[in-house]
Amino acid sequence: MSHETIIKGMGSILHTHGVAFRVWAPHAQHVSVIGSFNEWDGTKHSMQSEENGYWYANIAEAHAGDEYLFLLTTPEGEFKRIDPYAREVTGSIGNAIVHDTRFDWQGDDFSIVPWNELVIYELHVGTFNDQEDAITQGEFSSVSARLGHLKKLGINAIQIMPIGEFAGESSWGYNPAHIFSVERDYGGPLAFKQFIKRAHQAGIAVILDVVYNHLGPSDLDLWQFDGWSENALGGIYFYNDDRAHTPWGDTRPDYGRGEVRQYLLDNAMMWLEEYHVDGIRFDCTQFIRMVNDSDKQDIPEGWSLLQWINSQITQKFPGRVTIAEDLQNNRWLTKEVGAGGAGFASQWDAMFVHPIRQAVITPQDEQRSLDAIRDAILYRYNDDAFDRVIYSESHDEVANGHARVPQEINPNDPKGWYARKRSTLAAAMVFTSPGIPMLFQGQEFLEGGWFRDTVPVDWDQCAEFHGIVRLYRDIIRLRSNREGFTRGLCGQFTQVYHLNNERKVIAYHRWDKGGASDDVVIVANFSHEAQQDYVIGFPSEGAWKLRFNSDWEGYNDDFSNHPSTDIVANEGACDGLPSYASVSIGAYSVVIFSQ
Repeated sequence: MSHETIIKGMGSILHTHGVAFRVWAPHAQHVSVIGSFNEWDGTKHSMQSEENGYWYANIAEAHAGDEYLFLLTTPEGEFKRIDPYAREVTGSIGNAIVHDTRFDWQGDDFSIVPWNELVIYELHVGTFNDQEDAITQGEFSSVSARLGHLKKLGINAIQIMPIGEFAGESSWGYNPAHIFSVERDYGGPLAFKQFIKRAHQAGIAVILDVVYNHLGPSDLDLWQFDGWSENALGGIYFYNDDRAHTPWGDTRPDYGRGEVRQYLLDNAMMWLEEYHVDGIRFDCTQFIRMVNDSDKQDIPEGWSLLQWINSQITQKFPGRVTIAEDLQNNRWLTKEVGAGGAGFASQWDAMFVHPIRQAVITPQDEQRSLDAIRDAILYRYNDDAFDRVIYSESHDEVANGHARVPQEINPNDPKGWYARKRSTLAAAMVFTSPGIPMLFQGQEFLEGGWFRDTVPVDWDQCAEFHGIVRLYRDIIRLRSNREGFTRGLCGQFTQVYHLNNERKVIAYHRWDKGGASDDVVIVANFSHEAQQDYVIGFPSEGAWKLRFNSDWEGYNDDFSNHPSTDIVANEGACDGLPSYASVSIGAYSVVIFSQ
């Protein structure tokens, strides 16, 4: 390769003859690269102007690890700018670093499980396992230290809250200053790759949360990047009219500008290609496709951007999962692009979480609506039961005015009997209803209060409530069909066939192809009174084995261990099914049967 060969790519591109640099700055009159390799002297490495406002330079003296900036001369003045494509930065307002993207992925032949078998665990890197030193937050290595816990729990996918470099030392991550750079306080890009490889070795996929509905708004070097702007707004990377406005600031990217579209697509593809992530969760897609989720002013180019990104992922990375957080009950998000949809594999489901949380938080039994629970169980966006992610806790549902479910159930005693019984009742709904189940960090051992990015998960509770952890582990094993007797929980089909609003009992049948080892019957009691010899229908006669009883005393000493047992269903129509049997079930409990 000759020294004059033009290198493709954006940002800093390491190659055998130095480092190539490319930046988009259409209103700049002159651009140079300054850095540790030229004593930050703007006269030494001028960039060549290319078509459409791009600037390029190849610098033989630059190496991996060097720090650099772009020096832009514009009609508005001279600006030092961090590379928008920087893979690594010294900080949100620091310098870019020439990053060597190479990594030893040898042996990493991991493939994510089929979507209907996913069990997702959402976590925040900074607080998930921050135990050793309260002065510094958690890092990727500290998350790796808990992979054994997650694997034993039955988790096969971790969803990580955003890790793009953000302002300050702690954050939820939804204020990205540099979307291509991994947060330095979490360990940076190399540590993230090492973490992903370890997760894959444990059989756990990694799904990354990304933020494309707004950027920043603080420490945002992209703001008026090359000096130009209109209406005192953000310049070339952003809308410069009323479409700029979001609930987080006037920093909505300009989805109609080709270079900005490419910037966001390149970011999504980087995570999949360079980091081997197994999926991407898109934050607040309603603010990509609409100006405001209340005035319904569409942004057509935002919709087409989502279609483009999903099409590219489907084409180049088949099997990887993309998830939308939209929460507007829009079935078009998970329709195929060819049918006019946005092409997401799945979306977070507001039609599940709110009625289920309400059902267990409501103090009085008579106020619980089993009709709402039934509708939550059966809700579908399209023809695929797994185009929704269902949960009772997420980072949003346990903050912003809401607390963890046990805390909402009983603020005065969030570890007490009512909190334990009814929060696990909600969890049982998550893991037995059709959809991709998800839990939030610490949920499996009754983490209390509300989520804050400065308060670490209390791992002492994992030992204190080891029985509740086992309850989650047991029901996740059934959801994943580990024993081979509950395939129906991964199946497309659900029938809620029994609903007794007076006694607060609901029963439903899950199946894939039907028959022995496939048909699953779930009975849930939303009453404080146990139900004895309660007759319901069954899909077929014969012996049905009790696979799970959430009232078992092994889960907690004060659970009543109500005598639920295996049953034999007799021939005879009941609840629209061909057979019937009598079951017994404890207060605020779930029992699961299969053949």
